[in-house]
Amino acid sequence: MAHDIPPSTGSPEPSESWVPAGYLDAASGLPLRPQAHDAFLSALEHGFADPSRHYHAARRARQLLDQARELVASLIGARPDELSFTSSGTQAVHLAVQGLAIGRARQGSRILCSSVEHSSVLHSAHAVIGAHVEELPVDSTGAVLTSALEAQRPSTSSAGVALVAVQSANHEVGTRQPIAEISELLKPAGIPLVVDAAQSLGRDEIPSSWDVLTGSAHKWGGPAGVGLLAVRSGTRWRSPLPSDGREHGRVPGFTAIPSIVAAAVALQESESERTHESPRLHRLTKELRRALVEQMPHCTALGSPDDRLPHIVTLSIPYVAGEALLADLDRAGFAVSSGSSCVADSLVPSHVLVAMGALTHGNLRISLPPGVAERDITRFIDVLPGIVAQNRESLGAGDL
Repeated sequence: MAHDIPPSTGSPEPSESWVPAGYLDAASGLPLRPQAHDAFLSALEHGFADPSRHYHAARRARQLLDQARELVASLIGARPDELSFTSSGTQAVHLAVQGLAIGRARQGSRILCSSVEHSSVLHSAHAVIGAHVEELPVDSTGAVLTSALEAQRPSTSSAGVALVAVQSANHEVGTRQPIAEISELLKPAGIPLVVDAAQSLGRDEIPSSWDVLTGSAHKWGGPAGVGLLAVRSGTRWRSPLPSDGREHGRVPGFTAIPSIVAAAVALQESESERTHESPRLHRLTKELRRALVEQMPHCTALGSPDDRLPHIVTLSIPYVAGEALLADLDRAGFAVSSGSSCVADSLVPSHVLVAMGALTHGNLRISLPPGVAERDITRFIDVLPGIVAQNRESLGAGDL
């Protein structure tokens, strides 16, 4: 029997999407938005010159770069001179963490990160020479326990903390983090907060309580190869890379103006559609959580049921062969990702799920792109339980 999604009470479903049907892995990346594609081609023609030069073509390139910077800065709540473009979101994270660690070396060597941060944050922190990395615990939904910071509050100013890194929302289960509360705890001691907003930008309200903010363009429908690094004025930050004067001395190398222009246009499009599209996606993910847990024995929806990003659903589905499950879904026309090591060739469980105390095998992350057709969601709800049942049958667990 076909499953019916409750009708929307808000804006109607978009007539079409630029994302392929069945693509439900938006948290990993999105295709280039059509408007960004057009902007990229135009900037290829007009933004090829070195923006640091002074002839006509260079001035035109500089104008395009400045306009893109001003647009993105306005969208994230920063000043243009606080924003630099990097070669990826990962590079932005590395520069954020290591730049603060160097800039605040005299203040201390302790780096506090949530235990569910993206691996790029954790790897960067552990790569800082002489750093003492400590992980902040989370609850069962993946939200940081602010009590861990409150417990240190009396001695924070003399505790040698260089920085605290907490993502705006979790990339695996979608749970939002208490950024404003954490920022208030850090302000009295003057400790800077790094916020990795890769999953939130273009999807959710952008947090205002940050000292360094990072993001990645391919997450919001911009081109791969563009990240953003915003450093609040007055923050003790020093680039770990040799400076050549570009990007306010933060990111050396020739500037990829066409990609940056396309990234800015894509973020603007994301923000303009967010007010009506995010509530629709939240309704769809809510129904996914409800219907699939109801139809599949032993299935659990992970993360916060309400205080979460609108597009991510992660399910714990035990007693399945993860690699086969993903392959069967692919054959059915659906692209999803594993939330952990349910893929057979990975022996390392997800550190996010370990920190939450969740099962680390048999997890499936479904992340909806903007404009996803509701018929795709209905079909996914109809198809997945049968695939899981067949998978369990092949493993001798069909009676569950």
